[in-house]
Amino acid sequence: MKKEECLKVKSTFVKGLQSGNPLITEDCIANIPNGLAEGQIISFFDEKNRFIAKGYYGKQNKGIGWILSRDQQEQIDQVFFERRIKQAMDCRKIFFDDPDTSAFRIFNGEGDGIGGLTIDFFAGFYLVTWYSEGIYHFKNEVIEALLNVAEVKGIYEKKRFAMKGTYLEDDDFVTGERAAFPLIVKENGINFAVYLNDGAMVGVFLDQRNVRKAIRDKYAKGKTVLNTFSYTGAFSVAAALGGAVKTTSVDLANRSKSKTIQQFSLNGIDYEAHDIIVEDVFNYFKYAVRKQLKFEMVILDPPSFARSKKHTFSAGKDYTGLLEEAIQITEKNGIIVASTNCSTFNMGKFKGFIEKAFNKRGIKYKILEEFSLPEDFKTKKEFQEGNYLKVAIIKKLT
Repeated sequence: MKKEECLKVKSTFVKGLQSGNPLITEDCIANIPNGLAEGQIISFFDEKNRFIAKGYYGKQNKGIGWILSRDQQEQIDQVFFERRIKQAMDCRKIFFDDPDTSAFRIFNGEGDGIGGLTIDFFAGFYLVTWYSEGIYHFKNEVIEALLNVAEVKGIYEKKRFAMKGTYLEDDDFVTGERAAFPLIVKENGINFAVYLNDGAMVGVFLDQRNVRKAIRDKYAKGKTVLNTFSYTGAFSVAAALGGAVKTTSVDLANRSKSKTIQQFSLNGIDYEAHDIIVEDVFNYFKYAVRKQLKFEMVILDPPSFARSKKHTFSAGKDYTGLLEEAIQITEKNGIIVASTNCSTFNMGKFKGFIEKAFNKRGIKYKILEEFSLPEDFKTKKEFQEGNYLKVAIIKKLT
């Protein structure tokens, strides 16, 4: 068990922490000692020495640690982690019981009470992601807790605590049996190939589950679809299964083509009837305008930040311009699926980007539907930054 340190919280931050904000930032601490160790358990007090909460020290791109408990007597040990993980899994019973879905999140960081830690389920295998060296100090306790409360085939991990949360390359297998890759999982009856031991990403973004279902069930039928920043083509597969006439998937990564072909093939779709293009999306937009190409649905799901040889994209600054490009090549009465996972602005500001883009093009629009994180990505209302996903399904009018 880690020795506890006591730190004072500045008076202007006390109310926020007391009301449920789980994030500890450097600004809110009055007396950070030199040499504070990653993973250090800390009890936080106000300036009158009244207990507020306890948490751990772990530097990452959001702050310097997370609140774990508001009970001064609660020990941060393996039993603590077992209790939290079991509570989280009990909340996801509906997903474990769903025969059409075998990939979902079972533990979502601060939403489930432990900031900096996520756990995903993939057909009996678990993927643990650590977002700071601080939480990684509890690896043994977390892994043992997971083994004790879940039926586990095998456990993999991703270490995302390099500078700016980037992935640390490693053999990501932890314990149990190694999965045979590709591991085939289901999501609302759609098959996806995932790779738990091949770089930072596994092959499908679980937070877009409800958006893919909506595209398949409500919006794709009879349409020509352009899927930009397509990654492994998951949106394209959903659109094709929903009756899209044709999909065009565009991504700069070379391996996106083979991965997209694989996802199509797993679902019995003739990939040769669809276009899969390895190209900078911004170059493709210029090409589409030049060739006067138009699509009845355009899907925009860029990374929050991306850099290619000729372009740098930052969602906070450049999403409006990206939308303008998409509007140009969307048919009248067509659909734009505008998505961002950038946590630095909220849905209100995102809608502002949408309004500005359409106004600049002199075109009317209607937002048909909005999405945020799905039910398994539990969030805290006191920490809105954690509810990062914003998706608007927009109809282009006149």
